[in-house]
Amino acid sequence: MTNYTGFATAMLAAAMLAGCAGAQKPMDRLEETLEMRAVVVAIDQARRLVTVKSEDAELVLEAAGTIKNLDQIQVGDEVALKVTETLAWQVRPGGKDGPGVSTGAAISTAPPGAKPSVTGKRSVQFTVSITAIDLEQGTVTLTGAEGRSRTVRARDPNNLKRVKVGDLLDLTYTEAIALDVRSTKGQ
Repeated sequence: MTNYTGFATAMLAAAMLAGCAGAQKPMDRLEETLEMRAVVVAIDQARRLVTVKSEDAELVLEAAGTIKNLDQIQVGDEVALKVTETLAWQVRPGGKDGPGVSTGAAISTAPPGAKPSVTGKRSVQFTVSITAIDLEQGTVTLTGAEGRSRTVRARDPNNLKRVKVGDLLDLTYTEAIALDVRSTKGQ
């Protein structure tokens, strides 16, 4: 089984970055998007490798087996790539449910005969329990589904005043990818 407890604990450090007004439980969302446009400069159909070049870099991309229509790509085609990473987090009162991990994924590809394209999204949600708070030291102890605990320093110690032992911290990391290939011929 994959160990997500360390990842969840590391994400808490990011989660404690932002404050939240009033007495409500701390929550926030961080998002970063990377967009790139490049031109296909080489294709190796047998090895499913496509070399693209942008203003800043040259990359060799391996087309996964789920990518259909690789034979539709030609040197000179334009590739547009957008990757968005999101970390959302929220502290909530403890209840019937407790610590745990869940994952999800979805992918869609181009129809047969079209230029290759793919959109995909995957997410991991961690829930850990707050099992100790040390306001003097500015730390919080988190315990995951497997019973392992880790104490971390809060980047914003004021958030510790709005949580209590028994509260749950939900962290959701999502990565969304969109890749589209367009022909530049005839434009």
